[in-house]
Amino acid sequence: QGQLVESGGGWVQTGGSLRLACTPTTPTFRSYAMGWFRRAPGKGREFVATIKLGGGDAFYSPSVEGRFTISRDNAKNTMYLQMNSLQPEDTAVYYCAAAREFAAVLEYEYYAWGQGTQVTVSS
Repeated sequence: QGQLVESGGGWVQTGGSLRLACTPTTPTFRSYAMGWFRRAPGKGREFVATIKLGGGDAFYSPSVEGRFTISRDNAKNTMYLQMNSLQPEDTAVYYCAAAREFAAVLEYEYYAWGQGTQVTVSS
């Protein structure tokens, strides 16, 4: 951990939106694929979404598909997670991570992680 930094977390009402961002701590850090995971209270870390370096291909967990959008701005070396229609079950610490292959959905497939940012959804 420590090679990536997440931002944009916070509290939002049910049905609201947040956008998370992930940037590397060193400007030269590049990765073929990047992803988002989350850990809800009392649960293990679960896969949310992943995207290729080129930004053209993305893959989502069924629990967020249609509500969340992952994207990359390669000029800014930043990855985003736009989260819409948030529900209380989306409450978790969200982590960004780097992988060497696209469509990686397991933790061990990612070699660099951020510290996480808290997202809380309530009414």
